[in-house]
This record gives sequence, C-alpha cells and structure tokens, in this order.
Amino acid sequence: MRKQIGSGSPWEDIVGYSRAVKVGNIIEVAGTTSMDGDTLVGEGNVYEQTKFIFKKIEKALQLLGSSLNDVVRTRMFVINIDDWELVGKAHAEFFVYIKPVATMVEVKRLINESLLIEIEVTAIISA
Repeated sequence: MRKQIGSGSPWEDIVGYSRAVKVGNIIEVAGTTSMDGDTLVGEGNVYEQTKFIFKKIEKALQLLGSSLNDVVRTRMFVINIDDWELVGKAHAEFFVYIKPVATMVEVKRLINESLLIEIEVTAIISA
C-alpha cells in the first residue's frame, strides 16, 4: 500500500513530487530545506537550518505513522563541507542514540542561493 503526503508547496505539483512517500513499512522523505513557506529559517546559519530541517522531517514522519526513531539513513547536501561540524552537531542532537547511517556531501549549489543545506531521510518502521 502506498501513502504520500505533501507540504502544500506549489512546487510539488509543478515538479511532480511528494514531501514523503510510505510504501509498506518504508518511508522516503524528499530533499528538505529550511524554507517555511516563503520564509527562510536560519538565513546564514547552517546549524539553525539543519535543526529546522530535522524538525520538518520529524513532522512528515509523524504524519505517516513514524518517528525519528525509525530513521535508518540521512543524506545531507551542504554547499560548504567546512560546515560539517555544525551540521554534525545538529544531527547528533536528533540522532545521538538512534545513529542512522549518514552521508554528507558538498554540492555546488542548491535551488536557492540562501540555502546552506538540504536533507533527505529513509525510515523503516519496525514490525
């Protein structure tokens, strides 16, 4: 069975994607940024952007009957790899005991020049 949720962003219909999709016991959460509607949260601050993103991801997981405890993988795309310690600090605040596998890579840019990080996660709900 497939269930999907949206964030209400007009981009979901323009591009053709969902905020998160659950198939069986697996949930994939799309690339998530620190945009809150038209407002950028944490401008110039990768640590604040990262924390806001994980809170957004947590809400998406909850809407699909899951939580951060079910996350098995995080993928973090940063525009400056030198920010790894601040990103890692925020990541640890959410996952210090969960310890999913994690990937962090530097990318040339994101869709908005003020975005410093974009994150995706995979969660598997235990039976």
